[in-house]
Amino acid sequence: MDARSEKNAVPLAVDLDGTLIATDLLWEGLFLLLRQNPLLIFLVPYWAAKGPATLKQEIAKRVDIDPAALPYRKEVMERLQAETASGRRLVLATGTPRKFAEAIARHLGIFDAVLATDGRENLTSKRKTAALVAAYGDGGFDYFGNSRHDLAIFEAARLASVVAPDRAAARWQAKHQCELIETPKPTLKTVLKMLRVHQWLKNGLIAVPVVLSHEYFNVGMLVDCVLAFISFSAAASAIYIVNDFFDLALDRRHPTKRNRPFASGLLSMRFGMVSAAVLLAISFAVATLLPLLFMGVLCAYLVATTAYSLSIKRMLLLDVLMLAGLYTMRILGGAAATDIGVSFWLLAFSTFFFLSLALVKRYVELRSSMLVPGERIAGRGYRAEDQEIIAQAGMASAFSSALVLALYIDSSAVRELYSHPWMVWPLAPTVLYLTMRIWILARRDELHDDPVVFIVRDWRSQLVVAAGAVMLMLAGLV
Repeated sequence: MDARSEKNAVPLAVDLDGTLIATDLLWEGLFLLLRQNPLLIFLVPYWAAKGPATLKQEIAKRVDIDPAALPYRKEVMERLQAETASGRRLVLATGTPRKFAEAIARHLGIFDAVLATDGRENLTSKRKTAALVAAYGDGGFDYFGNSRHDLAIFEAARLASVVAPDRAAARWQAKHQCELIETPKPTLKTVLKMLRVHQWLKNGLIAVPVVLSHEYFNVGMLVDCVLAFISFSAAASAIYIVNDFFDLALDRRHPTKRNRPFASGLLSMRFGMVSAAVLLAISFAVATLLPLLFMGVLCAYLVATTAYSLSIKRMLLLDVLMLAGLYTMRILGGAAATDIGVSFWLLAFSTFFFLSLALVKRYVELRSSMLVPGERIAGRGYRAEDQEIIAQAGMASAFSSALVLALYIDSSAVRELYSHPWMVWPLAPTVLYLTMRIWILARRDELHDDPVVFIVRDWRSQLVVAAGAVMLMLAGLV
């Protein structure tokens, strides 16, 4: 028997989570479950108390995965396809529930057998080792794995190959000098993308109360604004991470969102959960340095964003109203942090202005989704035929924000705050120019970013905003 025939006589067993795919189906299944019914969170501890096998099976009973959308490791897949082409027997050996494992095996069509967790045994570590040894004998199989749970299997295998190892598996690989299958590693840019650092720009709204009250040089208030900004940004990043977990299946079917760190598998869900916990700890620690009312606004923001991620984002119109409210809550957070009162005028303007931008966001999604009549955007409550009414509502909101601003400029409050109120008047047409231009670009299919991020990045918008800020300052200082 030649070396090739001898190798093919030995089956190759392959782990699933973290090895064949760059994700963990237990955590994915759990977030799918909670997305379907958040109240099931109260049953999860009960299932977990009965053991990992029960927890996995209960989740698998209630959710389905899409094998075609999972982030398979390209390097491993190429290796397996070469092995199966040479006639080698492949075995999918995983602690994942059998329902998920068999769906993946059917989709790929390269595995000859499946060993997986059922309702009785959690097939990881020593249990997986025993199952493989019972089926193929001690040293009678080769194995691809990635984690500390695979160490016992590495020892029992004839040859072991380590894929994207954790610390324990990396130490074992270095000690035994076995094969290491290299995979793409996350960079600082990947982590920043996870945090959505560019979205922190929205938290600049925290400074609005200070600016409008002319407290530009109040060092204490400026420090409070910076602290509130840090707290809100950390909380927002934590929620973005959780939101990504809930949207994994949808993101992987999206042409650009599939490249997000968790959807693509560049970052593990475990890393994301630890990061979210640390970010929340930072957010609340900083919030303790500010007035208690700010803590209340922060908690309300977290509750609202969590509700948005779980269900409201799929509700027609309620989602955009919630988005507009979240922008306004940032202004309220700044007011709470600096102990500055917020006028009815500011809240009314903020609600209409940001409602228009939220409607732009949905309008762009509808335009870019290429839907047929009657078809909905994945994960949203909107259909193709809603485009025109969304555009009309968005333009109406834009004009309403300008109208509120115009009425405010003509009020006694402006005459008290500004030495020359006439210098504030150009703000109304400035706001109209800003919003109408965004809507025109959206209609032309030339708006591809979040509209708020677009305003910050677009030089014309920057000039308009800067001109408005200068007019406000001069009106108050002259």
